[in-house]
Amino acid sequence: MSTLPFEIDAGGRGPLGMPPAEFLRDYWQKRPLLIRDAFPGFQAPLQPEDLAGLACEEFALARLIRHDRARDGWTVDNGPFEEALFPGLGDHDWTLLVQDVDKWDADVAALLPHFAFLPRWRIDDVMVSFAATGGSVGAHVDQYDVFLLQGLGHRRWQIDASQAMGRGLPPQDFRDDVELKLLRAFTPTHDWVLGPGDMLYLPPMVPHHGVAEDPCLTFSVGMRAPSAAELMGDYIDTLAAEADDSIRYHDETLTVPKDPNEIDADAMARVVEALNVMRMNDPDRLGDWFGRFITGYRNAHQVMPGDPPPPRIELEWLLSQGQAVLQRNPFSRMAWRRAARGARLFVAGADLALPVRDARTLAAAARIDGGTYAALSEAGRDALLELLAQGHYSLLADDDA
Repeated sequence: MSTLPFEIDAGGRGPLGMPPAEFLRDYWQKRPLLIRDAFPGFQAPLQPEDLAGLACEEFALARLIRHDRARDGWTVDNGPFEEALFPGLGDHDWTLLVQDVDKWDADVAALLPHFAFLPRWRIDDVMVSFAATGGSVGAHVDQYDVFLLQGLGHRRWQIDASQAMGRGLPPQDFRDDVELKLLRAFTPTHDWVLGPGDMLYLPPMVPHHGVAEDPCLTFSVGMRAPSAAELMGDYIDTLAAEADDSIRYHDETLTVPKDPNEIDADAMARVVEALNVMRMNDPDRLGDWFGRFITGYRNAHQVMPGDPPPPRIELEWLLSQGQAVLQRNPFSRMAWRRAARGARLFVAGADLALPVRDARTLAAAARIDGGTYAALSEAGRDALLELLAQGHYSLLADDDA
């Protein structure tokens, strides 16, 4: 692996510059990779003023990071912001970051099919950052995989690939004088300037530092990688909610203790037995828990019903005549898995029992037209209409679709 390159030219071979299976085998979660011309002739799907406008909206998850070079100080402000803020920021040393831009901009969301070599439920969002000249968020590490696609202008990226080079894990200590989790020490092994269409892949925990060479936009496709604490917390909450209160610690084999104040080995064996009874030994039950967990939106955004849909007969007629489509709510994350009977479709933390074909179709299709609807079974159509009523889809007229 040590002979693999850290930089390649895609050469028209797709955004990875190699077959996806090769990338997953050699680089995924193992080794950073700069892919020159990953998106040839790339045109940014939105402009800096669009991002600034989005950052002013109440729903936006936005941050503004400013760097004072003289004292190496950093300030972080959270949105939404007032429009009047931006003209006074100056032309250097600040960065605006907005998460979940793919949920609000269809052109940004159109980037995601290029990453179909990954499970869709693993992809979290597309974060977009605009940086004035010199803008940065400091040297840091991410605890998830990320693809950094340069969209406008140029950004210098420095990374420390020591671990991939067999030199051991780089220092991971953070500074204690700033709000951000910035590395106390950072010694780069590679230094690159990325232009539009270039893309840098970074596995988790690779130290990196990006600085804008000129005003620039960067599109960050980040993965969802829940921590063990998150998984355990939700898993235990689910166990507690579903637990049978009649299952308790019991000791019908109790003998007279040598010391009544001692918690002895036999007692602990019975504690383990009680816990084992409660845990999810059923693979289907465990899979259903994980499907609900991983499709839940990480910021507790709740999908709410919109206007009541028309009667079913009218809706089906509109779909069959090509006069309307059903568009999935961008916050409604979906995935599916095979179950003992058929499949389970997971939608934003809930689940539905469906035939495999229907579950696969609904999870894959962000837009349902008349043909797709007609191909669903009766159970699939019932489920779709239920999801529409819950706000997971909206009805779009043909001229809006």
